[in-house]
Amino acid sequence: MTVKVGSGPSPVRVGWEAPVVVQSMTNTDTADVASTIEQVQALALAGSELVRVTVNNDDAAAAVPHIVEGLAKRGIHVPIVGDFHYNGHLLLRKFPACAKSLAKYRINPGNVSIGRKDDDNFRTMVEVAVQHQKPVRIGVNWGSLDQALLTKMMDANSKKASPEPARDVMMEAMVVSALDNAAAAERYGLRRDQIILSAKVSGVRDLIDVYTALASRCDHALHLGLTEAGMGAKGIVASAAGLAPLLLAGIGDTIRVSLTPAPGGDRTEEVHVAQQILQSLSIRSFMPQVTSCPGCGRTTSTYFQELAEQIQTYLRASMPEWRRQYPGVEELKLAVMGCIVNGPGESKHANLGISLPGTFEDPVAPVYVDGKLFTTLRGDNIVQEFQQILDRYVTSHYGQGAKSEELVEVV
Repeated sequence: MTVKVGSGPSPVRVGWEAPVVVQSMTNTDTADVASTIEQVQALALAGSELVRVTVNNDDAAAAVPHIVEGLAKRGIHVPIVGDFHYNGHLLLRKFPACAKSLAKYRINPGNVSIGRKDDDNFRTMVEVAVQHQKPVRIGVNWGSLDQALLTKMMDANSKKASPEPARDVMMEAMVVSALDNAAAAERYGLRRDQIILSAKVSGVRDLIDVYTALASRCDHALHLGLTEAGMGAKGIVASAAGLAPLLLAGIGDTIRVSLTPAPGGDRTEEVHVAQQILQSLSIRSFMPQVTSCPGCGRTTSTYFQELAEQIQTYLRASMPEWRRQYPGVEELKLAVMGCIVNGPGESKHANLGISLPGTFEDPVAPVYVDGKLFTTLRGDNIVQEFQQILDRYVTSHYGQGAKSEELVEVV
């Protein structure tokens, strides 16, 4: 099932044979229009293809059209998704400009009709989506699962001769909640190609199990991610461990890596991690990849580490412009190696590679282009000279009318 999100210059297609889409979320106060625009722009330039914002009160809802308009004036047309809990049925009716400006709504069914016996609030939100022809993500979360449904299923399980573990019942309740609410959304007017489902949990094994079950029982587009991945290495590793088996099994159409940023940290890290997971699995390519060695006793100098970091930073800074000027440059492979053991070999396997001298080796750095020795760099300007070779390679191989001709050797 393919879902179209957004309109205008940059609509995004989700599902079926469309590429897996990277999504992110702001952590600004949505009512702060200027700050939210800045962060959405940063996320979009980093490569986020959908950006979700919290819409939790009147001020946030009133701000949404101004955010979308402000982004458009900057040439940023990334689809904006509205995240609703508890009062979305009120806000979408009260602020029609917000309902119209958003590209997609996210509804958490466990938080839509808290304390009620009917689904009037859920129905209201779906009807607004139908009115404005907006897709909806029905996002079940184990931290806010429909308690009436869970209690009913737990009670039924307790009466079995051989009850299932409580954890398994909860996983099943999440799948049932997602499917039941998707069916309800269709009854209230949404088309199947306007519905995306998610079932967010915090545990890696739980994530794999619940999405495997959900994918086996529906053809809806699915949004993947741990609901709270965590901070730093823990969040990155947990996200990669959970998403990789699902993505390799063909499960998942959008992903988000929900990292807890360090105080004052860069929100775009979650975008880079999501991209790297997809690129490491050879599912999509987003930017040139740099192979670099970890270092050992043969590399007591930190020069190769500094070069690898500088090249990585240069690539990331260059990609927004390169992506427009040099189609296919994201497939470029580089190698920055620290000694003769694996340096030449890894460099030959890359499009562009450099092998820096290790401890006690001759103070020279051979550079390889498409597997062939191109030149040997010496002296104090190796970084600048290698960067110049990189620029020439990108221009000659990916520029308009480029024919991937070899650079002239200057060995």
